[in-house]
Amino acid sequence: MKQLRLLKIFSIVRSFVFSAVNKEFLIFLFFLALSGGFWLLTALNETYEKDFIVPVHLANLPKDVVITSNDEDVVRVTLRDKGFAIMSYLYTERLRPIVLNFANYANKSRGKGTIPAADIQKQLYTQLSGSTKIVAVKPERLEFFFNYGQSKRVPIRIAGTIKPGDQRYLADYKFFPQFVTVYANNKALDSIKEVRTEELNITNFSDTIVETVELHRIEGVKMVPYVVRLALYPDVLTEESVEVPISAENLPPDKVLRTFPSKVKVHFIVGVSRVRSITADAFKVAANYAELMEHPADKCTLYLRKAPPGVRKVRLEINQVDYLIEQK
Repeated sequence: MKQLRLLKIFSIVRSFVFSAVNKEFLIFLFFLALSGGFWLLTALNETYEKDFIVPVHLANLPKDVVITSNDEDVVRVTLRDKGFAIMSYLYTERLRPIVLNFANYANKSRGKGTIPAADIQKQLYTQLSGSTKIVAVKPERLEFFFNYGQSKRVPIRIAGTIKPGDQRYLADYKFFPQFVTVYANNKALDSIKEVRTEELNITNFSDTIVETVELHRIEGVKMVPYVVRLALYPDVLTEESVEVPISAENLPPDKVLRTFPSKVKVHFIVGVSRVRSITADAFKVAANYAELMEHPADKCTLYLRKAPPGVRKVRLEINQVDYLIEQK
């Protein structure tokens, strides 16, 4: 039964394929493929220019040498040839990395080396067909930096805009890791006290977030690692106040300055998590005795001389109070 069914299906398919209509369709497909093949041969016989990225590697590095260049050593090469040759470069591994001897280009006293494009072209031509021409090599020269292992660890700082959503502020942030190791020549190492992130723009967030960020590149300096994790901790803002005693400044030892009232309310905005840690001792409100002597008045002006870090929009409830100066 199965054989009869298969023979019947085969007969139906054969009749369909070799019917008059389908014969014409098959002939159409044959000539379409034939014309497409001629077009492809004609197109590949034309001359083209194409850009290729070719890595450049340094060989025979001394064991104590550390390459501190940040940029990947590659050149952009423009080749001109028939389409057949260009296709072979695109879809085969004919273009291999350029390998150059470190000692031929390194200036040990400067910790720097320069590779001219002409030397790269010489090696490239050994990989190319005789008909292929190099139209351009960019950049015109490659520079690399190196040292002999000098390094130090430095902290990371944020660069850019970090702004939580409404009624929140950035209570804290942490990097993971908190320090990076930088490799450079002695002069550069002495000048580097910290490294910064690339310009960030993180806004309108309400909960803790963790971002992967890159560090800002410095020419001739290698950073390990150069990608770190940044955790941002926002907090809800609330308005609070404390009563702070009024003190006197520039007061002679034989004088006493009394104010009425003796304390003043200080209003401020702070994160909810820090409310309990903010006390009156963290603020200082003073009246200036010397100012009163120079410009006598019925009331003395109050000045906020100290406030704890992290509080915002600090203000005195009143700026002037009655006073009395007494002799001891």
